[in-house]
Amino acid sequence: MASRVILALGLFVAVASANRIVGGQPTTIDRYPWIVQSESLGIFTGAWSQSCAANILTTRYLVSAAHCFAGILYSPAYRRIRAGSTYRNTGGVISYVEIEFNHPTYGQLGADGDITVVRLIEPLVYTPVVQQVTIAAHGTVLPDNVPVVHAGWGTTTQGGTASSVLLDTTIYTINNALCAQRYLELPNPAIVTENMICAGLLNVGGRDACQGDSGGPLYYGTILVGVVSWGHGCANETYPGVSTAVAPYTPWIVEIAV
Repeated sequence: MASRVILALGLFVAVASANRIVGGQPTTIDRYPWIVQSESLGIFTGAWSQSCAANILTTRYLVSAAHCFAGILYSPAYRRIRAGSTYRNTGGVISYVEIEFNHPTYGQLGADGDITVVRLIEPLVYTPVVQQVTIAAHGTVLPDNVPVVHAGWGTTTQGGTASSVLLDTTIYTINNALCAQRYLELPNPAIVTENMICAGLLNVGGRDACQGDSGGPLYYGTILVGVVSWGHGCANETYPGVSTAVAPYTPWIVEIAV
């Protein structure tokens, strides 16, 4: 399964092609002031480039996907965030990563536990376009077929190029058991656990998060209910996109970030 991350040239071999929100439309950061860009440093190019996303928990802490802050060559020195900008790789304010706290279960069972809390070296300053997100309460389970929103800077098609502006798209939650069954039918089965949220346009496709959107949001209204994690391709009508559910990890998040 492809994680939804793009990495700066020369830092790692990319997990998959660079992609963004599929079936989305341009939006602006004032609508989502809690989303930030996670940028990676190319160790051969020396250039920074947006590779994932995250959401602001406090002025010093973010929540993102663990796979964005892991890997053989990973170092916090190769990560920084850009807050308060609609535009990819430009504008807003920069803060560098001090340390990541990947969930202790990450890597034990497929993509289960694909969530991290990240601490910044310098605190952010809240402004109208830099704000903290509200996270789902522990134990929250969304019903099937409710509207949720992805936002991010990935690409519009599998294998496309990264967006220069923030995009968003509305999709719908999909029954977890149905989603799990579909992923088990793949030639190389993938595991969907109760700690994940599947969402998309079932049997239709056309809207989804994609590579470059990893670590970014799945919002229910203004509440962060999921963190973009993985999927079979992007916007596939048969296999919905999968996000890490926030609610099972809320006590752990609060313990670190508060």
